[in-house]
Amino acid sequence: MGKNNVSNLLTSLDDLFTTQEERDSAKRETVLDIPLSEISDFPDHPFKVRMDDAMMEMADSIRQYGVLVPGMVRQKPDGGYEMIAGHRRKMASELAQKETMPCLVRDLSDDEAIIIMIDSNLQRETLLPSEKAFAYRMKLEAMKRQAGRPSKDNPAPLGSNLFSRSNEELAASSPDGKTQIQRYIRLTYLIPALLEMVDDNKIAMRPAVELSYLPEKEQAMLHEMIKLEDCTPSHAQAIKMRRFAEEGKLSEEVILSIMQEEKPNQKEQFRMPRERISKYFPAGTPAQKIEDTIIKALELYQRQRSRDRER
Repeated sequence: MGKNNVSNLLTSLDDLFTTQEERDSAKRETVLDIPLSEISDFPDHPFKVRMDDAMMEMADSIRQYGVLVPGMVRQKPDGGYEMIAGHRRKMASELAQKETMPCLVRDLSDDEAIIIMIDSNLQRETLLPSEKAFAYRMKLEAMKRQAGRPSKDNPAPLGSNLFSRSNEELAASSPDGKTQIQRYIRLTYLIPALLEMVDDNKIAMRPAVELSYLPEKEQAMLHEMIKLEDCTPSHAQAIKMRRFAEEGKLSEEVILSIMQEEKPNQKEQFRMPRERISKYFPAGTPAQKIEDTIIKALELYQRQRSRDRER
């Protein structure tokens, strides 16, 4: 029997004793030790790879035991591989001076790759608002593109009904609710300088969402004003700026006027370290009761001083 006939026979036996799903899976997925130099990062990867203590611990672990959980890549048309899941493991492998990394090679479309890349990172505990913002936007756009494609069983366009359901589907598969996801996506319309302030907890989420509706020029003016005035807008002030911007009236003078309005959380407050007064109060005494007691004591002290002056 010739070599071709044997090959054809083995192929036919494989078809006979395996399902189509198993055969497709065998074609789609294999684990290989791939040179790190052949793996490129995912384009516009929204998650930052930080050189923090956790990264150094991962590098030490990989140095001792290797990469225990393979990453996921897909082949690039022009050669090499593109990382889908495992950017941190790749960095840690480089720090551990490894030359290769075990990776699952999967055949994925662009949109499938985006969704898997984002889902593999969204469950992390420490994500910056900017990371979630661009991740949710990328995934939502990919899901909308998928919803607009006809399926094999139904070649007709899917229409706008599935297109509008993408938001609900995104929320169902994410740790945040629909409204919060929409807020995160709005952050992608902030200029980088303001978005960085959100990441640094200098601007809260709700005012940041309102500021995202300002044109880039007005956002840049606001950022300069924040540096000059050393304060950030409250939610109410951000709403006011958005309204002026929609009317085409948001100038530097208007921004300054709004920023100089006194906010409740910026009224001058007096603070005293609790350990300095803890010996005068039983453990667990509420802060309000401590404050009331101190005020009464000061009133008594003031009355006593007045009597002493009258003598």
